[in-house]
Amino acid sequence: MSRGALYSLLLALALALPGSAIAGTETDQEVAYLLEFVSGSGCTFVRNGDDHDSANAADHLRLKYSRGKRYVGSAEQFIDRLATESSWSGDPYTVTCEGKTQTSAQWLHRALAGYRRHLGAPAPNEP
Repeated sequence: MSRGALYSLLLALALALPGSAIAGTETDQEVAYLLEFVSGSGCTFVRNGDDHDSANAADHLRLKYSRGKRYVGSAEQFIDRLATESSWSGDPYTVTCEGKTQTSAQWLHRALAGYRRHLGAPAPNEP
């Protein structure tokens, strides 16, 4: 096996191991939390005038993150740049949970702050 192939194999294994120091950046971990939060919320998301269930909304945000990850250096940037409005129409995303409607930005920033409090990390700067 060539040295390059060996390095590639070792890197792939390290990235696949749960809890690995290089298994993902802090941003990746926080975004993964947010995506799971969205998916399990049971809330209704409005995107470009259409209602979407929470699983569909999480899938959409996951796709946007996979395509736009290079523009994101923090979980706040994920929210502000990818999870706040339609890149197609510019319309803001809204979320309705238990009869209360708010922007996805407000909702996700609060979720991120709660996640960080739970971990004992500093709270994000509010937009």
